[in-house]
Amino acid sequence: MTNFIDRRLNSKNKSTVNRQRFIRRYKSQIKQAVSEAVNKRGVTDITSGENITITKKDLNEPVFHQGSDGIKDRVYPGNDQFTSGDRIARPPQQQGQGGQGDASDSGEGDDDFVFTISKDEYLHLLFEDLELPNLEKNQLDKVTNYKTVRSGYCAEGAASNIDIVKSLQGSIARRIAMTADKRRKLKVLEAELTLLKQDRQDNTLAKNKLITAISNLKDKISKVPFIDSFDLRYRNYAKQAVPTSKAVMFCIMDVSGSMDQATKDIAKRFYILLYLFLTRTYKTIDVIYIRHHTQAKEVNEHEFFYSQETGGTIASSALELMIEIMTQRYNEKEWNIYGAQASDGDNWADDSPHCQQLMRESILPKTRYFSYIEISQRAHQSLWQQYAQLADTDDAFSIEHIKTVADIYPVFRALFKRKKVQAA
Repeated sequence: MTNFIDRRLNSKNKSTVNRQRFIRRYKSQIKQAVSEAVNKRGVTDITSGENITITKKDLNEPVFHQGSDGIKDRVYPGNDQFTSGDRIARPPQQQGQGGQGDASDSGEGDDDFVFTISKDEYLHLLFEDLELPNLEKNQLDKVTNYKTVRSGYCAEGAASNIDIVKSLQGSIARRIAMTADKRRKLKVLEAELTLLKQDRQDNTLAKNKLITAISNLKDKISKVPFIDSFDLRYRNYAKQAVPTSKAVMFCIMDVSGSMDQATKDIAKRFYILLYLFLTRTYKTIDVIYIRHHTQAKEVNEHEFFYSQETGGTIASSALELMIEIMTQRYNEKEWNIYGAQASDGDNWADDSPHCQQLMRESILPKTRYFSYIEISQRAHQSLWQQYAQLADTDDAFSIEHIKTVADIYPVFRALFKRKKVQAA
């Protein structure tokens, strides 16, 4: 067998190229493993990568070997039981339990290959062929704004930006540097003049000479200006980029008596997928949890998923609370608004038309996308029927049905499947 070794130079991360090549080669197996891992994840696992297992049967590598030319007929000796056309029986399966029997003294087994992909690789494989609908509406909100911030000092600027303390510090430093030598000489001359004055002899000529030198030094020191234009320092300001791309995600869930904990867990996994998907597009994401039975309430994440409630269902109460929160805190001109509603389909029959009206008139005109998922094994009821009419006429609204945990990721892909760009 001939072995080929790739000795092309790579960058600092020497295995990066080979890793990407490996992921491309086994992409179908990796994507299948990633899809299956979605249903096993919890909230605390959303920031980590994933361990991927590839079975040994999928790891066959192409090999080069030398073959003989032409067509040859060979006769293999030792066959005294079968002739051409005989059917060979399948060997009997082993019925014994593991650990019994004689061990083999040759050969070795092949284990499944397990490797870890990073968080970025995991998210890329999970969402690579999905997109957010109506994303073109967000382009104006993703323009980068700038704010003015302090950025040190500069030697030139407007008079109103002069920093007095910094300028005086520069002035003192300059005067010390320019007069230090003269002040040292002045101290020496003054000390000599003091000695001459203490001397009993008449040193008039030397005294006059020292007095003149001292006077000249003092004149030179006094001529150094107290402050100069060179000393002035101005406060400097710079523009700092401030991303304005931000979104808010409204999570609405029915918590009436018909919603058991298993149904809530399915909804929870769907919300996790939606939040992860939004993080690939928006830097700042607020999450608002609204739970309802006959009345709606904004709660935290733990109460949203695990608090027990009983009673009937009026879904419009949650929609009205969402409208109120949007009006007070999330202007649609500044925020990209997304919504997801999870329910088992139960709702007061007279309330379902009101839900459709609220959705059409007050919510969808302000949101980028709103999805409704019904988690139930039963036939659809009035709320689904009203929402189905709305989904047929508005591209920003969609509905899907989830029966089991295995349906979560396929339903999510159906909601956000990338639309094919048609050629002009």
